[in-house]
Amino acid sequence: MGLILSPGLTFLKLFVIIIDMKKLRVGVIGLGRLGSIHGQIYSRLRNVTLAGVCDINKERASSVGKALKTASFTDYKRLLEQDIEAVSIVTPTYLHHQIGKFFLKNKVHCLIEKPITKTLKEASELVRLARGKKLILQVGHVERFNSAIQAIERLLPRPKFIEVHRLGPFTPRVKDVGVVLDLMIHDIDIVLGLTKSKIHDIQAVGMKILTKHEDIANARLRFTNGTVCDLTASRVTDDTLRKIRIFQKDCYISLDYVNQEAVISSKINNKIVSKKIDIKKEKPLQKELSSFVDCVLRKSKPIVSGVEAYNALSVAHRIIRKLNA
Repeated sequence: MGLILSPGLTFLKLFVIIIDMKKLRVGVIGLGRLGSIHGQIYSRLRNVTLAGVCDINKERASSVGKALKTASFTDYKRLLEQDIEAVSIVTPTYLHHQIGKFFLKNKVHCLIEKPITKTLKEASELVRLARGKKLILQVGHVERFNSAIQAIERLLPRPKFIEVHRLGPFTPRVKDVGVVLDLMIHDIDIVLGLTKSKIHDIQAVGMKILTKHEDIANARLRFTNGTVCDLTASRVTDDTLRKIRIFQKDCYISLDYVNQEAVISSKINNKIVSKKIDIKKEKPLQKELSSFVDCVLRKSKPIVSGVEAYNALSVAHRIIRKLNA
């Protein structure tokens, strides 16, 4: 007996309805501040079942599990018992490769917090594994989902000079990597996406202040298409500043990541006229996780796949080598 469709209901529409009805079984590994937020967001998404959470701290895992009404574990491998289809890996960077490799080998789609891994060799292995298994590998470069960045992308056909400041106070949360992999990598990813050009050369300087890694760094990137980018990142600054300024031939755009605001200044009749860009403010992390779920359900390419994350990591390592030269 064949499938009878109601009038106006095409197979494409039926497919979309089925996709919308399906709930993706997701797990979260690493329940620090950010990982706990991942769990909270997943628990509220209509097309997700939060199937389990995991942390090596038993009390934390149990507490978060109870709060989110889901199973909790201290061994991430046991999440497979929950028939999970996708997982958020929100652990220290040095564990990303080990955990990501385990789940990809077991045919589980992965969202890995940035940076993708600590080394390029590890990142390359995860990218190849995901491709071979036909799995979604997305990396948490959350600024790509900042409404202000998404609003200005169409206004930037050819940036000439980009200046970025990402500054903030020290928190003991991240100790296994320096400020380049902790903070600057966000802006490296953004700049690579805006310029769409290869890097010609890099200059960099940095200092160790409170950790064994660089805590403040500045890098100047010159691209083969002529664009120049100046990046400054600090995790020892009293005030928080997250801004990017982009200069083109006929205009200048100033963007505030934190407030999701942007202003475009243009020359009109020999005068500089500034106008606030209309932006619908949304929560970037919620958009990122929703996008990951949609990519898994619809089998579509993420905005930041393992390939884009590998490219950002490659540039970050080139900067670090310059710092240590």
